[in-house]
Amino acid sequence: METERLKLLPPSLENQPLMLEAILESQNELSIFLPWVPYALTEAESIENTKQAISNFDNFEGELRYSIIEKDTGRFLGAIGLIIRDKTVPFFEIGYWLRTSSVGYGFISEAVKAVEKYAFEELNANRIEIKAAEHNLKSRSVAERSGYVFEGLLRNERRLPSGELSGTAIYAKTREQIAHLQNESQ
Repeated sequence: METERLKLLPPSLENQPLMLEAILESQNELSIFLPWVPYALTEAESIENTKQAISNFDNFEGELRYSIIEKDTGRFLGAIGLIIRDKTVPFFEIGYWLRTSSVGYGFISEAVKAVEKYAFEELNANRIEIKAAEHNLKSRSVAERSGYVFEGLLRNERRLPSGELSGTAIYAKTREQIAHLQNESQ
């Protein structure tokens, strides 16, 4: 997949060292909300995780993870995943992270738009969710800017990596919502 500024590439061992570099650069910020960060900080863990991501991608299972690459520079910016929640609906969840030095430039919003389009048009999604920890305001603002509807807050639903109890904000976009917006714009 490509956007104006980005390439979204399937997982590969070729990009694994670049992903590890981005995670190491950003571990302090990412580890506030993402429990997997401490398990992704060594080369061996990163390679194993990448192999699993390749298998998931090849078998359309679990999560379809894409590397976010800046077209102009070839720089690895982060990752975005299309998590398969229910193939019978079809229903997906989008998850994402971005290296600290690339935050604030609209890259994640651009990647969300591309993955969402793919899910609705190619995978016939009927529902896509974005979930975020209650106090992860940057992630929540991506969902809001991308037109996802806030459906609610699950209180005391998760533990953050710090051990602190937190809620989960749920945002969603449905096929009906998109059809309604398209009809209004005509």
